[in-house]
Amino acid sequence: MAPNVSIITPTYNSMEFVLETVDSVRAQTFEDWELILVDDCSQDQTRVLLDRLAIEDPRIRVRYLEKNSGPAVSRNTGIELAQGRFIAFLDSDDVWHPEKLARQVRFMEETGATLSYHSYSMFDETLSRRFSTFIVPESTNYAKSLYRNVISMCAAMYDTEKTGGKVYMPLIRKRQDYGLFLRILKQGHTALGLKDDLLKVRIREGSVSANKWVAAQYQWRIYRQIEHLGLIRSSFYFVVYATYGVRKYFFKWIRWSK
Repeated sequence: MAPNVSIITPTYNSMEFVLETVDSVRAQTFEDWELILVDDCSQDQTRVLLDRLAIEDPRIRVRYLEKNSGPAVSRNTGIELAQGRFIAFLDSDDVWHPEKLARQVRFMEETGATLSYHSYSMFDETLSRRFSTFIVPESTNYAKSLYRNVISMCAAMYDTEKTGGKVYMPLIRKRQDYGLFLRILKQGHTALGLKDDLLKVRIREGSVSANKWVAAQYQWRIYRQIEHLGLIRSSFYFVVYATYGVRKYFFKWIRWSK
């Protein structure tokens, strides 16, 4: 019998944190799930660990890519293998609250949401220091999301029955999650937000500024190459995106440096 929820987790040299991530899935109070781990040719001992986890729990499935292909290919491979009605995502270094699946599935069933998301907190590498908590807005749609993406990949869940089947990510190295959300919202759906904080996002030391610069480049690619927006319209959305980003991370830097 197919599980109700399929969870997609890409891995690459993930030995340091992936066990804690998987344990947060196994600790879920909602038990009707499958976890699909897609390894992107790790060079460490990740594969040994994944093999062991799959033996320990039959709800865990592992797929190994033949060549390093990036997170979009890994996640799309997981989506292709998914058997569940609801598809969720969890990165190999983040951690869910034990009630995450129970609350989010109930929320989607009660509201009829096609795409849902929830609040989350950002922590240091050891998950011992909380930097900030992002409380999500009640809803967003395609037009709003072009200005600002409020959906975290690891807080998102979509209903394949409402989308007319599986929806895949654009094959780009960064921001593919954003591209997925836009594809779903462009169908005319409104995404609904659950205020509960159900996710711990691990912030790797020294990675924020570099990642934000790369993310900005891919944000532009989303506008121009994925959504095929005109130059003027793309420029307008990008200026709003950049302005918000600078303001957001300036205040985060102030809080984190205290």
